[in-house]
Amino acid sequence: MIDLDSLRLPDHPRSAQYDPTWMIDGCMGPNPLWLLEDLLADLPLRTGDRVLDLGCGQGLTSVFLAREYGVQVFACDLWVKPTENLRRFTEAGVDDRAFPIHAEARDLKFAKGYFDAAISVDSYQYFGTDALYLSYLAPFVRKGGYIGIAVPGVQREVDTPPEWLVPHWEHDFAVFHSAEWWETHWTRPGQVEVLSVKEAPNAVENWRTWSAACAEHAKSDFVRKMSAQTVAMLDADAGRTFAFPLVVARV
Repeated sequence: MIDLDSLRLPDHPRSAQYDPTWMIDGCMGPNPLWLLEDLLADLPLRTGDRVLDLGCGQGLTSVFLAREYGVQVFACDLWVKPTENLRRFTEAGVDDRAFPIHAEARDLKFAKGYFDAAISVDSYQYFGTDALYLSYLAPFVRKGGYIGIAVPGVQREVDTPPEWLVPHWEHDFAVFHSAEWWETHWTRPGQVEVLSVKEAPNAVENWRTWSAACAEHAKSDFVRKMSAQTVAMLDADAGRTFAFPLVVARV
């Protein structure tokens, strides 16, 4: 039996204040609060900033941003209904600062220069590997503002999955890239100034801890099954392949 207090990680003190059951109920992949806390170590936010939370899922990151940093969050997602996220924001007491929006990442309906920062946790890989996407996104952020992403990836580029991962490899993993790949992808002239590129510390170990807890405690059969498969994959990999790149840039 996994003790849910094991999800209160000492090296993520802000996230440790949140109810582990609440986090598990919003599970759609790796723990987004841990990744966001890692990302924001290199991305400065000011109280009152307008922040685009791109691919926010069930809004855990939006709640965290509104509560912890006092920013206005425009919580955009394609697959989760905004009415569902509004309920979660209301329950969390941030519905005056977090605004749920149904949006496709390639068809944003905002004014240019509207945001002080654009942030994406565990979603940018699904649309941002396009060579033209960053130049599409950047104009929505004011000059001097920030763009930051935290994404699942790999330590080194993978052309063919290693034999120990073949039973677990999925087509979607084609969008998993290394921190070095993301740095090259973002440093094309005229786009943004890349400030920081690194791997989130202990992120793969934390992913396993999180997935094991979700496999045991999630209410959804789908989430329990998905999480158990992730644990089996990470055990087979034994730390050899996966990583979580963090990238921060200034517009």
